[in-house]
Amino acid sequence: MEDQAMKGLEDMKKHASNLKSASSDDDFTNILAHIKSSSTPAVINYGASWCRVCSQILPAFCRLSNNFPKLTFVYADIDECPETTQHIRYTPTFQFYRHGEKVDEMYGAGEERLHDRLWLHS
Repeated sequence: MEDQAMKGLEDMKKHASNLKSASSDDDFTNILAHIKSSSTPAVINYGASWCRVCSQILPAFCRLSNNFPKLTFVYADIDECPETTQHIRYTPTFQFYRHGEKVDEMYGAGEERLHDRLWLHS
């Protein structure tokens, strides 16, 4: 299931220019710096390859990036970015940014819940 979710992320990255994936702490630091210096709203999905719920919501997260082109979507695997994600206690966690500031946070999955929160912040 993890492989399927990651394949879904790779496939979607080919289509959605607003979808990014952090593959290391340095990569995530750069992405986060861009989010904090940008006026573009953003959502970060903190997940883990071993997390069943994360693997289930990741394809929906990727699909939703096409529905909300004005949002920047970021996926950060807590195992690939251990230093920069050490504050994350639950997976999946979604953090929402506006004008560089964290304005909201959502724990757990649920495609409809996520859609509604994305709509609210787009």
